[in-house]
Amino acid sequence: MTLDEAQKRVDEWIRTYGVRYFSELTNMACLTEEVGELARVMARKYGDQSFKEGESTDPSEEMADVLWVLICLANQTGVNLTEALERSFEKKTVRDKERHKNNPKLK
Repeated sequence: MTLDEAQKRVDEWIRTYGVRYFSELTNMACLTEEVGELARVMARKYGDQSFKEGESTDPSEEMADVLWVLICLANQTGVNLTEALERSFEKKTVRDKERHKNNPKLK
């Protein structure tokens, strides 16, 4: 699925099952919440914390939730994520073309 297809599918789902988008501010709070849930799984799976009984150990579910809400925000604010990601690649390539190669911490 492309980013364009994902944006269309989320929009279709919202209009069919979700009635309407939550407000942008509510979705921003939801995004923050989902990132926190992903952080919790990552801290337990790859960090020093341990899982509580019954807690999900799979970060993919939380990553998908983060992506879902981010797509909602993009749709609400008129952002084409494909175009935005392309611009980000260009920016990072110009800015960081040699930076990481010359970083002794990464060798």
